Amino acid sequence: MKKIMILGALVISGFTFAQAKKPMLEQEGNLVKATYYYDNGQIQQQGYFKEGKLEGSWVAFDEKGNKKSIGEYTNGEKTGKWFFWNDKSLSEVDYSNSRVANVKSWKQDALAKN
Repeated sequence: MKKIMILGALVISGFTFAQAKKPMLEQEGNLVKATYYYDNGQIQQQGYFKEGKLEGSWVAFDEKGNKKSIGEYTNGEKTGKWFFWNDKSLSEVDYSNSRVANVKSWKQDALAKN
């Protein structure tokens, strides 16, 4: 399961480099807010850079605008809890030193019962 989550995170990160539409960059204090778009105009990813490294909250969406993942970067490394959604499950991935430390997953059926 960890390998699947790592692969998913890499795929999401890889989308950043496969953009046809230029990203929008905005200065916000000492951070640069970056917004990447799909060809259809929907936001693909949104987050911040500090001194050229990923920093703070990053959110990824599918082409319909549904949230697919959210997580935090500190000095370019994944930190803390990240959440990944798809049509059938929610996965919580804990990162330590930018490596997967723990993974929890819930299926849609279990989420609907609560």
